[in-house]
Amino acid sequence: MEQLTLTTPALLFSAISLIMLAYTNRFLAYAAVVRNLHDKYLEKKDKQLIKQIKNIKKRLYLTRSMQIFGITSLLLCVLTMFLIYIEQHAIAVWVFGLALILLIFSLAFLIWEIQISVKALEHHISDIENN
Repeated sequence: MEQLTLTTPALLFSAISLIMLAYTNRFLAYAAVVRNLHDKYLEKKDKQLIKQIKNIKKRLYLTRSMQIFGITSLLLCVLTMFLIYIEQHAIAVWVFGLALILLIFSLAFLIWEIQISVKALEHHISDIENN
């Protein structure tokens, strides 16, 4: 097995940072949608709005999970670098492996969230097509 160096976990910094920026943008967009749906619901108590609110709530929780796994992955990359620095290479390899697994979970939640988002948009499209 090849030796894990400081540069290996450092390479993930830019990737994880970009992913976290994308997740934050998604979260902010959802926050705007929730505020909009909230105002619409206060004006008109429509069952369709309740379905949309439940959908966006589920997507918010998925986005939160994506962010938590991504941030934890980044923290473990930093810990890996520290462990390499103090020459604890065996532990560093395991910690870095865990960081990669958490990043995989984060990306898997992203795929799940995208599937839900597409279904929500399909409902809007079908409403337009049916009219």
